[in-house]
Amino acid sequence: MLTLTHYLTLGAILMCLSVAGIFLNRKNIIILLMSIELMLLAANMNLVAFSRFIGNPDGQIFVFFILTVAAAEAAIGLAILVALYRNRQSINVADLDDLKG
Repeated sequence: MLTLTHYLTLGAILMCLSVAGIFLNRKNIIILLMSIELMLLAANMNLVAFSRFIGNPDGQIFVFFILTVAAAEAAIGLAILVALYRNRQSINVADLDDLKG
């Protein structure tokens, strides 16, 4: 039988992996975006776990809104990456520092 602690532990592990992905790899934008998506999924897992164990479906409904925003963020992020790659021929973060205003 899985308890709330099991789900929260898995959510914490996913969150730690995403934070490590952001801090350890600051060169590749695609991995940074994947780490942000993993962070959102960890938060969603915690929301669903609390919602399930409390018995209130509000957390699960809120997860659908978060997934919609995450999908839009991923689509816009990939479109920006494609545009940057076409202009710069690179998606390395160090090559994009001249975009500072």
